[in-house]
Amino acid sequence: MPDILAAPKDGAAVSLLCSRPARNQRAFPDQLEFTKAQGIPGERWATQPWLKLPDGSPDPQIQVCILSTRVLDAVWRDRDTVAHPGDTFCLDMDLGYDNLPVGQLLAVGDVVLRVSEEFNTACSKWKVRFGRESFDWINDPDNKPYRLRGILCSIEQDGFVSNGDIVRKIS
Repeated sequence: MPDILAAPKDGAAVSLLCSRPARNQRAFPDQLEFTKAQGIPGERWATQPWLKLPDGSPDPQIQVCILSTRVLDAVWRDRDTVAHPGDTFCLDMDLGYDNLPVGQLLAVGDVVLRVSEEFNTACSKWKVRFGRESFDWINDPDNKPYRLRGILCSIEQDGFVSNGDIVRKIS
């Protein structure tokens, strides 16, 4: 935990962009398009979201998932046979509530994201892929303020994000 909590507070580079075109499928492009209307075009958020609005449409709060590289490195031990968790991108940044409160705007590439109020608890697939201990660690009440499973965001401004783009908090 000390290493994870020592992550930079701002100005982190995007690494490992990921698109999920269908359940259990991953693509790792160098650049992704982000749109308010479609999320990431071609990704399953628009057709198979795990969180929906009362009218049945996909909830924009879960358009983008961002995971700490420090957490990923702690749990993803077997990268040859265990699937990537599917987060839109990873970065070396403090994702806790104190650093990124609900509603915080983030600029990356041409895109603006808004940190969601939706807490990412990790799904049952996380537990299978990375172990029960990892799942319990993420959901431990003492660890919830750190958002170890990452943050969920809505897209506020359309654009493109590339590997290496810098994520900055907007005041």
